[in-house]
Order: sequence, then structure tokens, then C-alpha cells
Amino acid sequence: MEVTSLKQPAHVRVYRLIRDMILYGELAPGDAVTIQGLTNVLGAGMTPVREAIRRLTAEGALEFMGNRRVCVPELTEAKLEEFAFARLAIEPKLARWGAEKIGATKILELDMIDQAVNAAIAHQNVREYLIQNYRFHMTLYLASEKRELIGMVERLWLQTGPSLRMMFRRFKGKLYLPDMHQEALAALRDNRADKVEEAMREDILQGIDNIRSSLFEAPAESENLIKIS
Repeated sequence: MEVTSLKQPAHVRVYRLIRDMILYGELAPGDAVTIQGLTNVLGAGMTPVREAIRRLTAEGALEFMGNRRVCVPELTEAKLEEFAFARLAIEPKLARWGAEKIGATKILELDMIDQAVNAAIAHQNVREYLIQNYRFHMTLYLASEKRELIGMVERLWLQTGPSLRMMFRRFKGKLYLPDMHQEALAALRDNRADKVEEAMREDILQGIDNIRSSLFEAPAESENLIKIS
């Protein structure tokens, strides 16, 4: 999980800003954006925006449409099944390996993040929920020190973030998201890495099932997502 710094080079800062817009669903699946539109919204130069788009396209978070336009890919059922297979193959193992190395301070941090997750749900704050849920998973995974696998997981999350936001739009006013965070935390405190792995596998399955169940339903009225054209 990357940490933003005011001293970052422009191309890194712009990449992370656009990445967060995708990851947290501020750009919806199928939304088209332009280089000029992004430069206007971000107050950035065309060169760092172009480089960020190139990088995000390589990661599968954006698709080129021609005429300097790109779009956020739509998540099909076939793609979802691929992402589900990959996430279930990698993330529970990262959780187990993280549990084997994590210390008391990080467990306390995870507990505080989970409290923020619950507060976001209570206040129906979708963006904050997406941020804190991502933090919970990545904080646990980072403890594994498996950088290459974590990078793969980050790219998978990038390609599902916009669809998660769309799922919440369809269930607007009924945001109830059971998770297995407390079970994972209890297992961490008991030094049961196997149980942490099981809890996070179930957590991922719940999230995938929620996306799958809403993928082809008619969308609710639009909320304030960013439109850049």
C-alpha cells in the first residue's frame, strides 16, 4: 500500500490520484475520460497525466478507446470469475503469511481500521468504506512481506473497485456489509494463522458474491460520481 507524499514527482502523484479515483469508485465502469479532462480536474500537466494513463492501462484499470480517450472497463461475469479465482488463490495465503509475522502494534492498527470500516457503514459513507476496507486487507497482507504477490492483488482490486461502488449504488440506503474482520482479528490475537486464512477466504467470498448478485441488476439513480470528458 503506497503512502502519498507532498515531495513525490508529479507523475507519481498524478498516478496515485487517478488510481485512487478508480480504486474507490469515483469513476464508474464504462465512464470515458480524456487527458484534457483529467488535467483540468487534477490541475496537472498533460505529460504526467498521459504517463499515469499509460501505466493504469498496462495494469488493466483503464482501456484506450482512441482519440485520446480512455474508459474504465466494465466488469463482466467472466472477468469476475477470473478475478475471484486469482483473489482466492493469493489473498488467503497472504493473510496467513501476514499473520505469522504480524506484531501486536499492527493487530491494534487493524482493529482501529475495522472500527473505521464499521463507522463508514453506519454513516452510509461508501467511499470511506472502500478506503478503510482496502486498508484492512493491505495492512494484513503487507505483514507477509510478499511484495510481488501484493502487487498482483492491488491490480485485482483496481479492476473491481468501480464495480464495488456500483454495487453500493444499487443498494443505496441499504448498505449492510457483513465481513469476517472480527474473526480474523480474534484469530490474530490467538496466534492462529490458519484461522486467519479461513476468515479472510470467507470474507473474500462474501464480497465476490455481493458483486455477482448485483452485477446485472438495473442501476439505481446516479450518485455524485466524477464525470470527466
